[in-house]
Amino acid sequence: MDSSEFLHIEKVSKTFPGVKALNDISLSVRKGEIHALIGENGAGKSTLIKILSGVYQPDEGAEIVIEGWRAHSLTPIESAKRGISVIYQDFSLFPNLTVGENIAVARDIEKGSTFVHWREMRRTAGKILERLGVEINIDAPLGSLSIAKQQLVAIARSLTYNAKLIIMDEPTSALSKGEVDLLFRIMRSLRAEGISFLFVSHKLDELFAISDRFTVLRDGKYLGTFDEEGLDDDRLISLMVGRKIEYTIFPKRRRTESVLEVRDISRTGCFQNISFDLREGEILGLTGLVGAGRTEILQAIYGINPPDSGKILMHGTEISVRSPIDAVRHEIAYIPENRLAEGLVLRKTMSDNIVVTILDKISNRLGLIQRDKQNRLAQDWIQRLNIKPNIPEMQTSKLSGGNQQRIVIVKWLARDSKILLVDEPTNGIDVGAKMEIHRILRDLAESGMSILLVSSELPEILAIADRIIVMRRGRIAGQFDGDTATQEMIMEKAILGIKQQVR
Repeated sequence: MDSSEFLHIEKVSKTFPGVKALNDISLSVRKGEIHALIGENGAGKSTLIKILSGVYQPDEGAEIVIEGWRAHSLTPIESAKRGISVIYQDFSLFPNLTVGENIAVARDIEKGSTFVHWREMRRTAGKILERLGVEINIDAPLGSLSIAKQQLVAIARSLTYNAKLIIMDEPTSALSKGEVDLLFRIMRSLRAEGISFLFVSHKLDELFAISDRFTVLRDGKYLGTFDEEGLDDDRLISLMVGRKIEYTIFPKRRRTESVLEVRDISRTGCFQNISFDLREGEILGLTGLVGAGRTEILQAIYGINPPDSGKILMHGTEISVRSPIDAVRHEIAYIPENRLAEGLVLRKTMSDNIVVTILDKISNRLGLIQRDKQNRLAQDWIQRLNIKPNIPEMQTSKLSGGNQQRIVIVKWLARDSKILLVDEPTNGIDVGAKMEIHRILRDLAESGMSILLVSSELPEILAIADRIIVMRRGRIAGQFDGDTATQEMIMEKAILGIKQQVR
């Protein structure tokens, strides 16, 4: 192992029943570098991360060397002691505890302390935040912070363990441009101190902005490690998926029959005087900067957080949606942005997740689930949406992000929903899987389903939306037809907020 390397692995494989998740992977991470780990969903990135963090054990014959120490059986505790820290998409923090407690209390637990040393905890947390150059109230409840600040707390916590390699899984998926810039500034500062990063992302522009080298996985195999020089978007995508991928611009359709009408709905602190109509068989895109109120509108329509005022109508008749149960009764479905926490029961099987919305349809007179009926339905939907692997009994947590998203969509298709509210449908999904999700959504619209789509990715909105509404600071700033809009036109409305009447 080169003395300049912090981590060196060879011959790392991982086999699950019926699935070879990793096959002979090699990787080295130098001290003080930001190393991108990329590949399609299902390429094996998450499995490799879990091996490095000690959650999974690799197949026999693997070699893992950390700063010259050869790991024979890496456990989560041993991995942390050796300086490896993982920041997952959900951060694994405690929202009911304060910032200081989240950062420093784990050290007391690790030491086996009988009592919490509050003064020392506050001092430790304060010093680490000062080291990062960020101002966060250490007494503030973590749950009151923005996602960006929670992520900084997660980084600060990793430094209490003297982290030498910080693994970040899709760290920018819910951040604004300014928050991404702040995160990258801190990463570069820590890199200058000799701390390494293994950076997982599907956003190619950000990968090129921050990464020193790129390791590419495809179908569980190692394709190589590449310096930034000589790489561009096309080359990187070709390595990831084995083919050239571009956004398919779907033909736009003009629909006139209104299915859902929103009239002057408002919710204090979220959005004001929102009015639009969703037409039969169309995709209506809702975009804008992070924090503009887009998700809150979907949650209001679905009854999670009902509006304080205004009306919601279906086919011209006012409806009352005060809870998700009301929404489902009106054949409205909701696919949340955070599929892991809100869209799936990860410990249940694919089959269980698919039928969770139709338990009444597969139960007998005694209320018992008819397993043969469940299995037939699940198998049919898995085949129709090409979910892989085709194993209904597989635990949903073991699927790639793209296939998990298909499961979330399928459970509402099984319910015969007429209106689909979709929040960031391709968040954390690779470019190949994105195209498949786009095709599924367009096929659903073609079949007559009405879709209200929230997305931060302008190429995505322009590719699949028939009409586009732009939000700014809780208000509608403009509307465009999908076949005439440009990224520049949308961003002008999102940033400058020139208000325009929605037709």
